[in-house]
Amino acid sequence: MKIETRKWKLTDAKNLAVALSNKKILDNLRDGLPFPYTAYDAQAFISTMLSADETDTFAFAIIADGNVIGSIGAFRQSNIHRQTAEMGYYISESYWGKGIMTEVVKKTCKYVFDNSDIIRIYAEPFAYNAASCRVLEKAGFQYEGTLRNNAIKNGKVIDMKLYALLK
Repeated sequence: MKIETRKWKLTDAKNLAVALSNKKILDNLRDGLPFPYTAYDAQAFISTMLSADETDTFAFAIIADGNVIGSIGAFRQSNIHRQTAEMGYYISESYWGKGIMTEVVKKTCKYVFDNSDIIRIYAEPFAYNAASCRVLEKAGFQYEGTLRNNAIKNGKVIDMKLYALLK
């Protein structure tokens, strides 16, 4: 299986919609994504990523054997955090547990550090998402602490963990 990342294409919308129309994935992402996730929703997202400032938004499709199976992005923060980026990602459930996301996170961080003035990339997975925490740890991120009662997801107050990687 060949895994790669690349810039988004509008033709990725159908495969992205399939990948994101999974409640198990949405339960590990921030709110705001519709369910089911349609090709129209995917086109809107892709259009936004394609029109974003490339010095602030580093957004990539994750491809396996020619098909979109997920997404990864690092997003520059503002003001005093202007050289910091927040990372987010997901991958289709059928690709979980294969080490793919760890390699994609590593590759994306290298790209961001090599092609920008970003000096810190952080991620805030939900504390219950042990798999995402493990991806970050295996990719070299350091656990910096637990953000207690930091979010409300599916009607529950939950903790989040803070991980960061320095240039």
